[in-house]
Amino acid sequence: MQEVNFDEALEQILAKDERFHRDAYLFMREGLDFTQKLVGRENQGKVRHVTGQELLDGLRQYALQQFGPMVTTVFDEWGIRNCQDFGEIVFNMVEIGLLAKTEKDTRDDFQSGYDFTDAFRKPFWPAAKLKPDAKPSAV
Repeated sequence: MQEVNFDEALEQILAKDERFHRDAYLFMREGLDFTQKLVGRENQGKVRHVTGQELLDGLRQYALQQFGPMVTTVFDEWGIRNCQDFGEIVFNMVEIGLLAKTEKDTRDDFQSGYDFTDAFRKPFWPAAKLKPDAKPSAV
């Protein structure tokens, strides 16, 4: 198999699918590396294929680490609004040869991800807002 040049492949993806910003693909590549390191630590350093759910968890952790409370703003700018969008980015990269998949991997792996508010906003809410008996403020 011929090695695919990332920048050239990315240009091909963006020419076919304009839904996501170029930086979303760069984030995905970095987030996958981050996730593989996490999974590798759990497996005594052995590199293996990561599942969709493992990737979603790694992307969540990486995004919080990189962007903090601005993560949803950044993702919104890039066209990422839910976990299914991560799946679309992954499979765009698979189809062009940037990523590999197993027979078991499908877009559906990203359907049962997390709610973006729970994953990316709640970690930064004040404790009073997280209490179950807290009353919503009137606006």
